[in-house]
Amino acid sequence: MNCYDRRDLGLLLLRLGTGGVLAAHGAQKLLGWFGGGGIEGTGKFMESVGYRPGKASAMAAGLAEAGGGLLLALGLATPAAGAAAAGAMAGAAALHAPNGFFAQEGGYEYAVSLGLTSASLAVTGPGRLSVDHAFGHAVNRGWMVPAAFATVGAVTSVVVGARIKRLRKEREGEQQVLFEE
Repeated sequence: MNCYDRRDLGLLLLRLGTGGVLAAHGAQKLLGWFGGGGIEGTGKFMESVGYRPGKASAMAAGLAEAGGGLLLALGLATPAAGAAAAGAMAGAAALHAPNGFFAQEGGYEYAVSLGLTSASLAVTGPGRLSVDHAFGHAVNRGWMVPAAFATVGAVTSVVVGARIKRLRKEREGEQQVLFEE
């Protein structure tokens, strides 16, 4: 007998909404869909904001968003999917942090919301209305949650840290104008 409750329905809606938004953002980066720049355009943008090499950064961000979003929507490999999406959103939040919190000012509000929701789904699990549940949670084991977050956290720290270091070096290389003519 299948007995689904409100929690299962709520998790399904949360997974579909968050996963769908992430997958669309990833498709912008990877395929140029929905007005996105594709790998070329996104790579140039990534390069311009300090994520280098640009194409590799675009590919990594696009795969984490599209792949993580699709897997979250399906409720498949939920710990890895949620951690990957949260890592991508941490990188996006680092980019938007100088603009403050609110999205209308270019801030990190939106990226943090998607990242926290993805992380929460990774920790909570997908519910019974999911592919993970249908497959007996073969790729949704309790030990996978800390393993996924440790791996993604380490990689994200290295990537964001390298960007910050690169931007600081570039700023140090700029000379201030001492006297106006």
